[in-house]
Amino acid sequence: MTAGPPVVEVRGVRRTFGAVVALDDVSLDVHPGELVGLLGPNGAGKSTLLSLVSGLRRPDAGTVRLLGGDPRDARSRIGLGTTPQETGLPPTLRVGEVVDLVAGHYPDPMTRGEALARFGLEDLVRRQTGGLSGGQKRRLAVALALVGRPRLVLLDEPTTGLDVEARHVLWQALRDYHADGATVLLTSHYLEEVEALAQRVVVIDRGRVLADGSLRSVLDLVGLRRVLLTLPAGVADGDELAALPGAHSLAGRVASPAGDRVTVLASDADAFVRALVERGTPFRDLEVRGASLEEAFLALTAAQGERPDDEGRAGAGAPAATQEVTA
Repeated sequence: MTAGPPVVEVRGVRRTFGAVVALDDVSLDVHPGELVGLLGPNGAGKSTLLSLVSGLRRPDAGTVRLLGGDPRDARSRIGLGTTPQETGLPPTLRVGEVVDLVAGHYPDPMTRGEALARFGLEDLVRRQTGGLSGGQKRRLAVALALVGRPRLVLLDEPTTGLDVEARHVLWQALRDYHADGATVLLTSHYLEEVEALAQRVVVIDRGRVLADGSLRSVLDLVGLRRVLLTLPAGVADGDELAALPGAHSLAGRVASPAGDRVTVLASDADAFVRALVERGTPFRDLEVRGASLEEAFLALTAAQGERPDDEGRAGAGAPAATQEVTA
């Protein structure tokens, strides 16, 4: 992170959609050179927050500053690159033509070749955008967000629809661009993505910031440990294990002829293992690891019930982030 005033300042922001409160007294600073991951379930308020920072909407209360100015002022947005969740591209224009069109709005843009090379799109330069696959369109959309060499990049679910290889290409392009001094704020449902990219994690749920700090500090907020062990088949069910002292919950059980491989989340791993020994439960291959970001995230956003999405529609209560991550 470099010295200087914040490139994004959010102070006491509230935003509603009818009776639905999308953001409730949110305050957040993003400083030059940071790469921040904004994490939360569907309806948490992530997209609403980005829309306020980019000037697409106004807050009902509070203030938002972008690069020191009003986000709705074009002079502030000249240093901003953004990719929303859904991007419309002119279907009859070629890829190279779209890049040139967007680049023409900036004083010192990348060349067509540089922008396409960053995302492995050089071979598609003459392809009409209407003929691109969903993943190719997504990579092009992120390339267009960077073509103007913005100081700040806002990316809303940047790798949605990409396969694993394309996702890693995009990750490396973002790392390279960030290494050149840019500030990046991204939302993602892929917890692996936030762990791979973000230096700082902001967890938001029901319109409020639940946690804000380094990846390590967010994991430490929960303090859970993963206890992995192998039990003989049929020994102890999940409810029995989860009820032992020190246990938080059963995270998984995989049966095999050699025994059941069990993962237990423990608030006190030592107490849990002692309870297993005192109970006389036979086990082997014991491992104790730190909790993953997914487990910390689920614990921080454990409130149940229907949650509205950012536009006030009813959504499912479970967090959308379900991809397993290795700690």
